Amino acid sequence: MLKVHKRGRAYRLDLRTGVIRVRCSLGTKNQDAARRLAHRLEIALSEGGDSSLWPELKILLPQSTYIRLARLVGVRERQSLTWGDLQEAFIAHMEQRTKIGKLQDSTRNRYGATLREFDKYLAHRKITELMDIKKPVIESFKVWRIERIKEQKNSRGATGLVLDTAILHRLFAFALENEMIVKNPVRMEGRPGENPERGAEPFTAQDLAKLREHAGDDLLAFLLLRWTGLRGSDAVALTWREVHFESREIERVTQKRRKTVVLPIHAELVFALESDRDRRKPLPADRVLSNPSTGGPLTRPRLYQRMVAVGNRAGVANAHPHRFRDTLAVDMLSRGANPYDVAKMLGNTIETVERHYTPFVKELRERVRSILETSSGLEDVVTPVSQFPKVIQ
Repeated sequence: MLKVHKRGRAYRLDLRTGVIRVRCSLGTKNQDAARRLAHRLEIALSEGGDSSLWPELKILLPQSTYIRLARLVGVRERQSLTWGDLQEAFIAHMEQRTKIGKLQDSTRNRYGATLREFDKYLAHRKITELMDIKKPVIESFKVWRIERIKEQKNSRGATGLVLDTAILHRLFAFALENEMIVKNPVRMEGRPGENPERGAEPFTAQDLAKLREHAGDDLLAFLLLRWTGLRGSDAVALTWREVHFESREIERVTQKRRKTVVLPIHAELVFALESDRDRRKPLPADRVLSNPSTGGPLTRPRLYQRMVAVGNRAGVANAHPHRFRDTLAVDMLSRGANPYDVAKMLGNTIETVERHYTPFVKELRERVRSILETSSGLEDVVTPVSQFPKVIQ
């Protein structure tokens, strides 16, 4: 029988089991906390020495109380796990999921980037034990990460932090599933992509003209991104087999959402593709984009670097590949395409297109303004200036 009673200011535990009686402190002055502890203890005692609650109780109970109760039921102390143990196990888990096709290489690489940043932070704080990584540590990491993002001058810093938090939440969920921890220390702050604050960042017509002029050896990569809106991972993985010159279409299953997109090839891009094909004489399985410096396949990080370099030469800041995706979406919407057309072209959902582009794009608002002011509607009204009330000076 287990009872809780107050003695002085603190609550104590009174346990009777057979002929054995144990009286010990719960280490709390709060009645609700004492009851919650007693409830956990009751479950742990009934499950015996192998209960998964003992590691948590070891943290919550006074040391003397824990030792007495642990000896009573024969708790076998588990080896203290480290951050390195979790990191190693999670990396192996990601590699296994990648091999069976459940995780894309690009996603694994993004997870790896967050793990490396978190590893640097823990090294800075000299934290190695897994049990020491609690909510205050995670919240402190977020502040540290924001400072790092500012140092790197990353324009998508807020979005990056949300994604980092989501990745850490998944990491510690994995630890929880594998009984390495007793509670997930990461508090989610929305899902990546929800409630965007900045929305799309399309290039202007002037930006595109400058980029085209300074593209040089990267002209094919520029045109492919400009007229297809492919994500960087899909652009570098595109093969000649997926380019259909007869129908002037590109057909591809996107890596991120596994959706089939069929993209009409713009005349400017057709000419560039035909010229490159005739020059290189590629096999169907060869990649469309090659690295001009090495002649080998172009990787996603190198594509990013080369596009940013084109932007630097052209005087266009932050010319990363994803902005071409924003540009194509805005261009299509501005020309009269509806969100369904854009979603099919980009391999997105209609909801994503409406949330990500519609509220933020000035070109779309100007198009609506033009329609309202120049097209025939329910009434054609122009209010003379003389009818407006005069402002008294």
